[in-house]
Amino acid sequence: MTISRLARPEIQSLHAYDAAEQVDDTIRLNANESPMVNPANRFRRPLNRYPEVRPQKLQTALAKRFGCKRERLLVTRGSSEAIDLLVRTFCRAGKDNVVTTSPSFSMYRHYAEVQGAEVIEVETSADDDFAIDVEAILGACNENSRLIFICSPNNPTGTTLRRRQLEYLLRERGERSAVVVDEAYIEFCGSASVIELLDQFPNLLVLRTLSKALAFAGARCGAVAGPEDVIRMLAAVQSPYALATPVVECVEDALEEEQLALAETAVTELIQERQRMMQVIAKFAFVRKVWPSDANFFLIEVDDPGRVLDRCEEHQILLRYFGGPLASCIRITVGSVDENNQLLRTFETLEDS
Repeated sequence: MTISRLARPEIQSLHAYDAAEQVDDTIRLNANESPMVNPANRFRRPLNRYPEVRPQKLQTALAKRFGCKRERLLVTRGSSEAIDLLVRTFCRAGKDNVVTTSPSFSMYRHYAEVQGAEVIEVETSADDDFAIDVEAILGACNENSRLIFICSPNNPTGTTLRRRQLEYLLRERGERSAVVVDEAYIEFCGSASVIELLDQFPNLLVLRTLSKALAFAGARCGAVAGPEDVIRMLAAVQSPYALATPVVECVEDALEEEQLALAETAVTELIQERQRMMQVIAKFAFVRKVWPSDANFFLIEVDDPGRVLDRCEEHQILLRYFGGPLASCIRITVGSVDENNQLLRTFETLEDS
């Protein structure tokens, strides 16, 4: 038995939208489409026709990229849509809950609140480099904990949950919870994706995205991988024609071997820049701490965050501030060498003033 039984009963019996049949080399008078091709169309596929309900070629390419069977993967509009689909599929409003760590990606809470599901957050400690405590997560779960979200590497702390700890969490929750591992930043940490554990753990779901390592944030394309029956339910919940034709075509191009090789080189360079920036920034007197990071960003603690943010804004540089438990912290995304050097020069002005 898989975690599909944890889904809302009405979702378990839901049938996917019955879209108009699409067959190549036919006269399509069945989908209420326009017969006219707009002159602005610059794509391989005509935009007067609906895209595939589920883009098969793209699904196959992404499954190859991420290392899973095609039937175990659903292409989504970024990994954020996958989070929304999971919460709507598994959580009954006013009854079920989502468990995650804090601080972490705010969209887990957002989509849970939209669905009317309770959010249980397990605090991590800055003194312990925001390490994820699996025992604390297990202790926070109850009989209505349908989803456990683990962002690894975690946003905004850069922390990675080690493989043996994840396996322990998966074993302990078993059929009682789906464990969702968000690997938006996995390419920057040097560890293999946990997608390879899908055969071993039927309660595992994995989120991937093209926004970071492949530099395609504007395309809004990601994926969720998991058990086939769960993927079928998520596909039934997802809107038909979710991926626009221009997005499908540009992502297909980005997944060509030559483009993937370029992306891999860019990731290596970003990791080198991350290490350089962390080492240099740690030497500034107003910087109290630089936390280790496995992502394309890192978190720092400073004496006066407002002053740092204001000075950077004066120099047309935007950094990320979260407040709350991170009130003295700032997250810095690793940019190009020129962008990073401009940030360092701005930090130097803070030392001089």
